[in-house]
Amino acid sequence: MSARQFIGSSCVVAVLAALSACTSVDVKEAVALADITSGWFDAGIVDGKNKIVASVSFRLRKLPEADLDGVALNVIFRHPPAEGEDTEAEWDEVYVQNAEFREGDETQMLVLRTEKGYTGEPPQSRLDLLQHSQFRDLRARVFARYGSTQWVEIGTIDVERQLLTR
Repeated sequence: MSARQFIGSSCVVAVLAALSACTSVDVKEAVALADITSGWFDAGIVDGKNKIVASVSFRLRKLPEADLDGVALNVIFRHPPAEGEDTEAEWDEVYVQNAEFREGDETQMLVLRTEKGYTGEPPQSRLDLLQHSQFRDLRARVFARYGSTQWVEIGTIDVERQLLTR
């Protein structure tokens, strides 16, 4: 075998080894939401008004055999469809570049809050904001992806009408 043939066959072996190490992971099947809580976080006083923002907290759990060290998340907050409609209205979104599986097969608790929120002039309390006639509920749709794969929805969280202090 000549040196040129040896180098050529070595390159083929290296490429095949690299391709076999690249396993395809079905994120939708491998990852699930766990320990979910939701509500409206007291964001303090902004421009002299009481403000609350949507908040969801959860861990991600993966199948033990899933070869994942972390995933990117895109959590899209939308208003559920109004009566007689079938489309959700956009509200806000939160992006997490890498939710790492550090604690075995799960992530640390992830707490995601929107920038947008509801405000009210004092003496209107934060609890009053949740009971206001113009208050609209929110739903968080959680999308994940690993590497350069497509985004897939891994769960939906309805934001509870409750005040959160932490």
